[in-house]
Amino acid sequence: MVYNLRQIHRNYLTKRRLCRKRLVTKHGHCNIEYGNVRYSNLFAFVLDFWNTFVEIRWRFVFVFFVASFTLSWFLFGLLWYWIGQNNGDLSWQNPSANHKVCVRNVYGLTTAFLFSLETQTTVGFGGRDITPNCPSAIALIIVQTLVGALINCFWCGVVMTKIALPKNRVKTIAFSEMAVVCLNRGVLCLQIRVANLRKSLMIGSQIYGKLLRTTSAPEGETIILDQVNVDFRVDVGKDNLFFVCPLTLYHVIDKTSPFFEMSVDTLNLQDFELVVFLDAMAESTSSSCQVRTSYLPQEIMWGYKFLPIISRSKEGRYRIDFSNFAKVEPTITASSSRCINDENYHYSTNCFDNYGFVAIDIDNPINTKM
Repeated sequence: MVYNLRQIHRNYLTKRRLCRKRLVTKHGHCNIEYGNVRYSNLFAFVLDFWNTFVEIRWRFVFVFFVASFTLSWFLFGLLWYWIGQNNGDLSWQNPSANHKVCVRNVYGLTTAFLFSLETQTTVGFGGRDITPNCPSAIALIIVQTLVGALINCFWCGVVMTKIALPKNRVKTIAFSEMAVVCLNRGVLCLQIRVANLRKSLMIGSQIYGKLLRTTSAPEGETIILDQVNVDFRVDVGKDNLFFVCPLTLYHVIDKTSPFFEMSVDTLNLQDFELVVFLDAMAESTSSSCQVRTSYLPQEIMWGYKFLPIISRSKEGRYRIDFSNFAKVEPTITASSSRCINDENYHYSTNCFDNYGFVAIDIDNPINTKM
C-alpha cells in the first residue's frame, strides 16, 4: 500500500515537472507568461472589448452578466427617483391629493429601482406605471428600453459565440499520448496517431510540426525557442487529408530531419519539444480551427509501433477499435537513422535491436563440395 502511494506521488511529480517544461500542453494550451506589460497595452484589451469578453472564462462572463444588468437597473432607478423628486412625487415631499405624478406608486428609491427593473425586463406587474404628465419620463422609458435591448443582444452574442467557438470542436480531436519511432517501408519514421471522435468530417485538414529547442548562433547568441519545421504526412500525402477515420502520421527521419543525429541512446538526453498542429475546417459549421499538442523526448518511444485500429466486420462495415488507439508493441527498429542511410548498414551488428539474433564466429567453415 505504501509502495503504491509512493509510486502515485512520484508519477504525479513527474507529470507536473514535465508540464512546467512545456510550451504547449497536451491539450493545446500555451504555457507562457507575460511580464512588464505597460498599461497602454492593457488599454488595448479594453478597446477590443468584444474579443476580450469572448475569450475570458465563463465565471467572469457570469459575473459581468449579472453586474451589467444590476448596474443598469440601479442607474436608471436613480434617474426615475430624480424625475419623481423634481415632480414632487416622493412620499417625503408630501404631495397633495390632486397632485399629478409622473409614475404611479413610485415614492422612494426602492420603488424607483423596482420600476426600473420592471421596465427594462418588460415584466410590468401593473402596480407601477408611467403617466403622460411628464415628457422627461416618456423619453427616459424609451432610452431604458433601447439600452436594455442592447445589453440583451450583447450578452446573447457573447454566449452564443463562446458556445460555438472552434476551440470547442477541437476537443473531439484526439492525439496519441506518446509518439513512436519505428520502421515504415524500410524507412525510419517518427509516428503519431490522431483521431476525429465525431462522424462529421474535418475538411481541408493539414498537419505540420515545429521542433522547439535552444540553440547557439555562430555569433555566440543563445536562441531560445528556435523553431525548426517538421513535415508530417500519411500514405496519401500531407495536404487535404481524408479525415474520416484515425490516421497515423509519420515524419521520415532522413538527412534533412532534425532527428537525424539522434539515436535510441541519446534521445532522452535531448532538450526539445515537438509541437504538432492540425489545421482544419469543421464540416458542420464551416469554421476553421487548429488542434495542438506537444511531445517531449520522454514521450517518444523508440522501437515501438502502434497496434492496428481499423478492421472490417462480417457485414462488410468498417469498425474502429479505440481501445487500441494509444497501445503500442515493440518491433525491430534501427537504433539510429545513420544505420538506415549507411550503405553498409546491413553488415552492422549494432544497428538493429533484434533480441532473438545470436552472432557466432565460424573459424573452420564446412566444405560442402563432394
